[in-house]
Amino acid sequence: MTTLQETTRIVLAGKEPKRPRMPRTPGSWLVLIGKLLAGLVFLVAALFPLAWMVIAGFKSKTEVIQTPFQFFPEVWKWENYVQIITDPTFTLTMGWTFMGAVLFTLLSLTVNSLAAYAFARLEFRFKRTIWTIVITTMFIPAMTILLTSFIVVTKLSMLDTLAVLVLPGAASAATVFFIRQFYLNIPASLEEAAMLDGCGRFAIFVRIFLPLSKPPFVVMGITAFLAYWNSYVWPILTITSPERFVVQQYLATFRSERSTELGLLMAGSVLAAAPVVILFLIFQRQIIGNIKMAGLK
Repeated sequence: MTTLQETTRIVLAGKEPKRPRMPRTPGSWLVLIGKLLAGLVFLVAALFPLAWMVIAGFKSKTEVIQTPFQFFPEVWKWENYVQIITDPTFTLTMGWTFMGAVLFTLLSLTVNSLAAYAFARLEFRFKRTIWTIVITTMFIPAMTILLTSFIVVTKLSMLDTLAVLVLPGAASAATVFFIRQFYLNIPASLEEAAMLDGCGRFAIFVRIFLPLSKPPFVVMGITAFLAYWNSYVWPILTITSPERFVVQQYLATFRSERSTELGLLMAGSVLAAAPVVILFLIFQRQIIGNIKMAGLK
């Protein structure tokens, strides 16, 4: 048996003592099989729409909506993907959207992390009141301020520019709240040591808090990127020049103007979703790790 001293040493070392594995009973095997089947059903239900969209990109104009339903095409039309990739309008739209998403993400992280640091570490007049106002904005639906936001950007002459897509949504109360919670857990002794070395508040933020901000920055950065990439209503209202369309706006216009070319539309939708899927695959470990960390806190 593990003694109390050994258990204490293991716990202090960050490891839990190993427990003897109990033999599985028929009931536990049934529970395990049930969990595996439920997970398999959930996986199939989640991946089926994506798989169908990819396969539909290889179909002809009529095969996508033909009845009875046929999952695989009779003839695989690879030219759908080739045609959409070589379309200069589509590639321009993808590049324009990607550039805007990167700028929006960087601006969002910059503005919201500075605000989060101020609310987490600084003391100033009416701090609680201002924080309450900031948090309250989280409960205001975006659609309720859509008209007023449109009037504001119109008076600022921002319509049909990249700025109208990037600037209005950069400040986010949810992002400020998430990053602030992370900053509250950073030991104050690090700040005190930096102040003794002559660092000011901004230097402390840049040299101490920013290097430690990778976990919340990954989650909030991906959230901001996805919000911009999937935006549709706001671009429809504010962007009228085809060369400035975002990808969702381009696909909606494509569907209305070339409604019969559904195979080509599916191919374009797959390519439009590819950056999002790749982004998640790259950062999935950090995302899952941050979710676990938030759950433990």
